[in-house]
Amino acid sequence: MASSFDFPYRTSSTSSSVKKFSSPVLIYLKEILNNKRPLSKMQSKELRDYTSTYRQSVMPEPSSAPSHAQEPEIPRKPLHDSGPVTMKDFFDYMASPESDAAMAPVEQDLTYPISNYFINSSHNTYLTGNQLYGESSTDAYKNVLLRGCRCIEIDVWDGESRSPSDTEGKPEEKKHRFWPHLHRSSSPHHPKKSPEKGSSNATKVTSDDSLSLPTPWQSASSAARAEPRVLHGYTLTKEVPFRDVCIAIKETAFVHSNLPIIISLEVHASREQQEVMVEIIEQVWRGMLVKPPSGHPEQFPSPGELRKKILIKVKYVAPEKVSAPATAKNAAKPSMRRKKSAESSSTSDSDNQDAEDGKKNRKGATIEPLSALGVYTRSYHFKGLSSPEANVPCHIFSLSEKKFMEVHGSHGPTLFSHNRLHLMRAFPSGTRVTSSNLDPAVFWRKGVQIVALNWQKYDAGMMLNEGMFAGSGGWVLKPEEYRGQREGQDAGISDLSQGDAIAHKTLSLSIDVLVAQNLPLPTGDKHGGFRPYVKCELHVEKQEERTGAAIEGGGNSSDGEFKRKTNTSRGIDPDFGGERFKLQDDEIGKDDLAAWACIRLDRLKSGFRFVRLLDAVGDPSQGLLLVKVEKSLA
Repeated sequence: MASSFDFPYRTSSTSSSVKKFSSPVLIYLKEILNNKRPLSKMQSKELRDYTSTYRQSVMPEPSSAPSHAQEPEIPRKPLHDSGPVTMKDFFDYMASPESDAAMAPVEQDLTYPISNYFINSSHNTYLTGNQLYGESSTDAYKNVLLRGCRCIEIDVWDGESRSPSDTEGKPEEKKHRFWPHLHRSSSPHHPKKSPEKGSSNATKVTSDDSLSLPTPWQSASSAARAEPRVLHGYTLTKEVPFRDVCIAIKETAFVHSNLPIIISLEVHASREQQEVMVEIIEQVWRGMLVKPPSGHPEQFPSPGELRKKILIKVKYVAPEKVSAPATAKNAAKPSMRRKKSAESSSTSDSDNQDAEDGKKNRKGATIEPLSALGVYTRSYHFKGLSSPEANVPCHIFSLSEKKFMEVHGSHGPTLFSHNRLHLMRAFPSGTRVTSSNLDPAVFWRKGVQIVALNWQKYDAGMMLNEGMFAGSGGWVLKPEEYRGQREGQDAGISDLSQGDAIAHKTLSLSIDVLVAQNLPLPTGDKHGGFRPYVKCELHVEKQEERTGAAIEGGGNSSDGEFKRKTNTSRGIDPDFGGERFKLQDDEIGKDDLAAWACIRLDRLKSGFRFVRLLDAVGDPSQGLLLVKVEKSLA
């Protein structure tokens, strides 16, 4: 896993022309050209269209032309009466993005309310490794935003002063629930032992300790006040200043896409530190925050209306119910406060109000100025789909994968119908300490817009996520039957189920893996020992998803429901003779992942196609797979 200092930023997944074909690939291409492996009528037409219309605009400059273009322009046999096609014509076509297995995304309609889109999302975005003792970094935010993520998460905690008196007598072990399970020296937060008097290292240790803490915030009203920090609470993860995170987001938010981003705030900070959060947010993101409408928002705007805007998801607090901060005096004498309440209300009402005020004033309760920043993404605690909150305009529920599966089993149709009208976020279980992922497709098929994934690890879940959002601006319009009302959202929650939403058909799919070139090696492998094979997997809806029955695996990411594997070959340009494509190294023990690709079925093109491969950590490579795809629906 890349550290916080060497994130490979990737700004686009668009294809470029192939510079050179390997000898094994050329053999197959010549067989196709000579009709030994004939093109389909559809691909023949695509070739003619490319040659006659687009060749001049996409053909490489002479200085950078691929070496295969130097072949003599010898007329070959007609391809299904398409007219004479030269070898150069055909090679130019196969080297271009037109021959990609994945269809280029069509321009999307961005005029629907934001609840009608799937949104590319990250969980615990600040982490660069596992969930228990990985480092936090602003580079993690830059990385996901430049890769197309549009919903990121920030866990905010109180900052700490650098004064030695602040930590004296307060052992760090009490702050971390995992301390008994790990060696003391493994924590980035563990205080170092003071050196013996007279030691030459005394000054150095003090300096190192001070550098590991955030710089205090300065203001006219406070001589020195610490700023909030970002970290995974009650773990050994290293922190990063909240201000630095905000700056990193500002710098990269709209480089990959100008479509809006949603920032999910998990607030664990005190009221005073929340005030600092508001100051930082309004200062750093000035001009980027969504402006609230007059009165309460009654319907969602569209992504097209929110270009280059930041939406903040934060717990909603009704302004009229927010009481003044408790002072030291009334906190010390709660009985006087109850007596004051009793003057204007009954005893039972005053007790209830006092309990409510206690909740508002406890550490971590959201203050109204921070809550007010959540305009169209007001977070409510999930109490059920029949609760009043489930019909509040512009609300969003966040459910863990376990809770989501429980609701799926008890109220499946209502859950699906809710998500046609309102926003929902699903996130991985806290037990996934290695940053593994759930299967996002299960949640998308239930209409969940924001399926937050651990981008720290490229597993099956992240591969499916790439397939969903590749080439998009991070917002993908839902199928028509999954959408709510375009004008207003007064239809109410219905009993329409996932199984009823879309007519089911039978797919006939055949994929022949022919040959590969320029395969990337698994991390740490050498060229001589590389023995690659290809595994193809098909991820489709399961019957229990439609019926509300318990889903096998509980939504965990796993191998596809249908899978096949090629024979093992050798080298980086193997001939294999012959949906999620995984290319692995056949060896004793667990096979290492070398490269992969994931293509949505509705974007998988038929014919002889090149599959563009990403390497093991999700970055573009020069690797190609030549495949023959036959696909039909009945």
